[in-house]
Amino acid sequence: MVIGIAGGSGSGKTTVAQEILNRVGADRIAYLQHDSYYKDLSGLPPTLRMEVNFDHPHSLETELLIKHVIALRDHQPVEVPIYDFATHSRTTQTFSVTPRGVVLVEGILIFAEPELRKLFDVKIFVDTDSDVRFIRRLHRDITERSRTTESVIKQYQATVRPMHLEFVEPSKRYADVIIPEGGHNIAALDMVVARIETLLK
Repeated sequence: MVIGIAGGSGSGKTTVAQEILNRVGADRIAYLQHDSYYKDLSGLPPTLRMEVNFDHPHSLETELLIKHVIALRDHQPVEVPIYDFATHSRTTQTFSVTPRGVVLVEGILIFAEPELRKLFDVKIFVDTDSDVRFIRRLHRDITERSRTTESVIKQYQATVRPMHLEFVEPSKRYADVIIPEGGHNIAALDMVVARIETLLK
């Protein structure tokens, strides 16, 4: 079974994914994040790397993610790239993901890609107000990705918001389940986990 979790940047997708992992059991789920598949920009000068639109589908190697989802579905292990957000480049390391009963895929643009979308048995969209998403993104990028407040605001205005309106928000219509307020919506999570448990049995 392949489950996709989409939603805007800072919507709480990762929190929902972690709740599912905790409740269903990480030993029963192969977990992939679209963020791991950003294209390697080490060939570009650092100033040009900062100009890349990381919220556009073209910035991600979705073809590799599709191959990995299919491989896991066919009970084959995969080697997932490790991306360094501070330098906008892939490291030389990868990490192994072994096949499990459930493949869980998370990312802002996963429902905007038709070929990837076809692979999902269950599509979940985490829907959170834009001001909440922006505050969460600001906090994350400063604390986890070594960004300045100014650079986060500039990126949000230049690419994050426009790409959300162009790609992420329209992809909500493909969802089977919409979870308002993400990981804080206990009732919705109870239903999703119960459904997964039923399908696993």
